[in-house]
Amino acid sequence: MISASDLKKGAVVKIDGDPHTVVSVSVNKPSARGAVTLYKIRFRNLVTKRKSDHSLRGDDMFEEADFERRPIQYLFGDDSSITFMDLQDYSQFALAKADIEEEWPFISEGIEGLLSISSEGQVLGLEMPSFVNLTIVEVRPSMKGGSVTARTKPATLSTGMVVQVPEYISNGEIIRIDTRTGEYAGKA
Repeated sequence: MISASDLKKGAVVKIDGDPHTVVSVSVNKPSARGAVTLYKIRFRNLVTKRKSDHSLRGDDMFEEADFERRPIQYLFGDDSSITFMDLQDYSQFALAKADIEEEWPFISEGIEGLLSISSEGQVLGLEMPSFVNLTIVEVRPSMKGGSVTARTKPATLSTGMVVQVPEYISNGEIIRIDTRTGEYAGKA
């Protein structure tokens, strides 16, 4: 059993018999005496892919789900699915775009640190590394001497994702993207 106060992003617990992964945790500490700290936790059901929000006390308990994290490698993909290879037993499996729609924009060739979450021999989802390196394929040219403040501009990445980048970034550069927020995190 694990308490709500010990849950962190990526943890997997059972809710109503289904495995759920923790997507985000927000702690709300009231200033009044005797008030209870509340944990607002967003879960994603690994079977149905539905999200649910729960407000919990720190002593609310959850049953830990029986699951396994295994390193995987991206092999190839098309518009509807991506095929991966398990790096421990070299078996291959495919995941549909609908099953990994949050992770889809970050997956490209050469991605490292990718893990599969499986239970009872079935792959339920992916766990992304915190940062991924992606190449910029299209960005407008920077303007000289335009402003004293830092400006950003939209850039299209090799996966089709569009992010805001600083004005000095140009085509062909490799940048780091934070997979938790989907924002530019720096040059690679």
